[in-house]
Amino acid sequence: MKNPENEVIAMITQRAKDIRPFIVMDVLEAAQEMERNGEDVIHLEVGEPDFDTPECIKVAGFRALREGKTHYTHSLGLLELREAICDHYRQRYGVIVSPEQVIVTSGTSPAMMILFSTILERDDEVIISDPHYACYPNFIRFFGGKPICVPVHEDEGFQYTPAAIREMIHPCTKAILINSPSNPTGNLLSRERMEEIASFGVPVISDEIYHGLVYGEAEHSILEFTDNAFVLNGFSKAYAMTGWRLGYLIAPRTLIRPMQKIQQNLFISANAFVQWAGVAALREAEPDVIRMRELYNERRKFMIHRLRDLGMGIQVEPTGAFYVLGNVKAFTRNSYDFAFDILKRAHVGVAPGIDFGMNCEGYLRFSYANSLENIREGMNRLERYLKEIK
Repeated sequence: MKNPENEVIAMITQRAKDIRPFIVMDVLEAAQEMERNGEDVIHLEVGEPDFDTPECIKVAGFRALREGKTHYTHSLGLLELREAICDHYRQRYGVIVSPEQVIVTSGTSPAMMILFSTILERDDEVIISDPHYACYPNFIRFFGGKPICVPVHEDEGFQYTPAAIREMIHPCTKAILINSPSNPTGNLLSRERMEEIASFGVPVISDEIYHGLVYGEAEHSILEFTDNAFVLNGFSKAYAMTGWRLGYLIAPRTLIRPMQKIQQNLFISANAFVQWAGVAALREAEPDVIRMRELYNERRKFMIHRLRDLGMGIQVEPTGAFYVLGNVKAFTRNSYDFAFDILKRAHVGVAPGIDFGMNCEGYLRFSYANSLENIREGMNRLERYLKEIK
């Protein structure tokens, strides 16, 4: 007699089986379960702004709803929003982008789906850094590609080494993916290295989602150095709009139509009222971004100081995003078990380095997207925990 459960399991594709878990979400969900049981947890694991969405953005979203702007938009996105994105790139980076090069998406993840489904054939290679954002390899593999990891190292500020990238370029190389400021390291790629990477003649995918959250130096867009590039960006981080789900992709004109067809079939368009809120974010919310950035910077300095006091090596200070990558090799070689033990015993959520690549084992990622009061308490709990395990 057939077992219905086995028949259902047999339906699962190899593609689905190969997806690796996003471990930081496992940590978050375990922490949330503890909170449901009445325990107090300090969240330093999640890369999500703790600020409310700026008022001008909310007002624009409410206005769009009241005015009945709730229907499908153009599949590329509202022209007004695409024009605002182009203005933003011209004003901040001095680059010219046409609205016809922009696809507005329901977050940056759908933008990645559209991009990789357009450019990758089976066994095409995409060069990524190690450490890297945890989901990059899954996106690449899901569409038949192969992530090729280039290790980056703490003593160099986790910067890509152009020479190491050049060694990995082969006929199967479809793109080089950069993320500056980086998740999980919080470090920026220097102008010189970015320019050299752009000179290799391989398309560059630049994840610029943390632009606007940079402290003491200027971030650069890949479009300053080459047109042979794709930009992934969105509103979640700098504008505290994670739950609104709004992102965009900038691409060469020749690839827009095939990408548009994928958007039409899979997503139709991003939410209309959310797109109007995005226009307000770009046109009106810069003072709010500056205020949030100043508070992040205060937290960043405090966290780096405390982590160093606790014996976690941070050789090069991160100057972007809202992450600090702490070296915990003096305490453990198993960041996964270490992170969950910290959660269980100290009630502090942190992200294990192994989530971000093999070269990130022996590290923990700490997010300062939390109040200074909570960060201070989290560091105190961590200090007590480290004394207990000695």
